[in-house]
Amino acid sequence: MLLTIIVLKGCGDENNAPKFKIKANQKTFVTGDTLNLTIQNRKNTAYDSIQFFLRGERIAVPYIIPEDALLGDIPTEAAVFIEGKEIRATSHLRLLNKTAPSLYTYTLVNEFPHDKQAYTQGLEFDGEHLYESTGLKGKSSLRRVNYKTGAIEKQIDLDATYFGEGLTLINGKIIQLTWQENTGFIYDLESMAMERSFTYDQSKEGWGLCNNGTVLYKSDGTSKIWTLEAATQKETSYIEVTTHKTILTKINELEWVKGTLYANTYQGQKDVVVIINPKNGAVDGIIDFAGLRNKVEQIQGLDVLNGIAYHPERKTFFITGKNWSKLFEVTLQKK
Repeated sequence: MLLTIIVLKGCGDENNAPKFKIKANQKTFVTGDTLNLTIQNRKNTAYDSIQFFLRGERIAVPYIIPEDALLGDIPTEAAVFIEGKEIRATSHLRLLNKTAPSLYTYTLVNEFPHDKQAYTQGLEFDGEHLYESTGLKGKSSLRRVNYKTGAIEKQIDLDATYFGEGLTLINGKIIQLTWQENTGFIYDLESMAMERSFTYDQSKEGWGLCNNGTVLYKSDGTSKIWTLEAATQKETSYIEVTTHKTILTKINELEWVKGTLYANTYQGQKDVVVIINPKNGAVDGIIDFAGLRNKVEQIQGLDVLNGIAYHPERKTFFITGKNWSKLFEVTLQKK
């Protein structure tokens, strides 16, 4: 059900406390729609006034949803006041993207060798150096790779208790996530010496990571992409990845390119990347990388596409996957 309702009761006898539910005028919305909220009051309890809130901000109803609103499942609250007491009811309404995403395909430019034992989780360039994070317990690592030859120039192995995930490079540092260990690591970019660790905040897992030069963007396997302070790794906000039909989950490896987020999605047999507006979570494009997986060695343990890195000087994308024997250089075009 798209409008999930949870009722919070007032103080006093739980069985006799008034119960209220929030009702919306429709199940899903897009920006520009008019939202009407009312209270379902089955016991016809008399009350003095009601206030409504979206994402913690008070609104007056009817309410026209602004064009710059964050998309996704929006926390909604009603405060019902009875003789000086306040009773809260909570729900969510679903705000979808107004337009369907554009469809993209690719042109293959080059193929390069890639370590087929690398369970690729993160991929990012610094000049001509390619940095890679790999996963699986006992096999997780941080690597600096010669992308043209596939040679590993330097490798730092993680302790076997950690499952490596995404990485990003910012301010002379490498930041690497782990999956379910609630821990990230920070390394010196040049020496790759580990400097310190940090723990996650509201996001419970580490999946993908990128940055726009100022802040970090972190996926956690859900529909959410979190914004973090670069210096402290503190989570400050989030967007939800949303199309014109649904909210996408299993958002994985991330790349920031010219003001836009590119994200792998963990979808089994579908090798796609989604293009996301970082301001509101709208999926503006879907890139179909079908066919690339067939070009790699078909080994046991071959897994999904995961790994996308943009090379600013070449103006091309580099694509690989978990245990793929090749790294592909591609350009993108709308279908």
